[in-house]
Amino acid sequence: MTTSDAKARQIMCRGVRGATTADANTRAAILDATREMLTLIIQLNQMQADDVASVFFTTSSDLNAEYPALAARQLGWTETALMCAHEMDVPQGVKLAIRVMIHWNTDRTKEEIQHVYLRGAVNLRPDRSLEHLRNTQEVKQQQEQSKQ
Repeated sequence: MTTSDAKARQIMCRGVRGATTADANTRAAILDATREMLTLIIQLNQMQADDVASVFFTTSSDLNAEYPALAARQLGWTETALMCAHEMDVPQGVKLAIRVMIHWNTDRTKEEIQHVYLRGAVNLRPDRSLEHLRNTQEVKQQQEQSKQ
């Protein structure tokens, strides 16, 4: 391993972003949407709860029936620092939106981190949508196969 490889693989605190929308301003809808988003972020990044330093959730001002952080607790992040707040109330902003910023201690580079945007939040970052991620992975697999 070269010096640059060793430096690139040092543990760093990286930000992992995600966003989704709830079906309604209900406890169940907020928790379901948040769990779906967090589960996908965890799976795509092979994230371990012990490596998560803290998590910051925001919701659009039309969501207040439950704290999205409860979904993280339900997934086992019981010792992780969690915080919730409302997002800026931008007139053309996404309604019923739940956003997350996870502070993750990892040896992954910024380019290796998978951010997740689901449901009505896809238009916030179309380049981070599941469809885009799948298409990118398919292209990579095809490129690998053509090399063989």
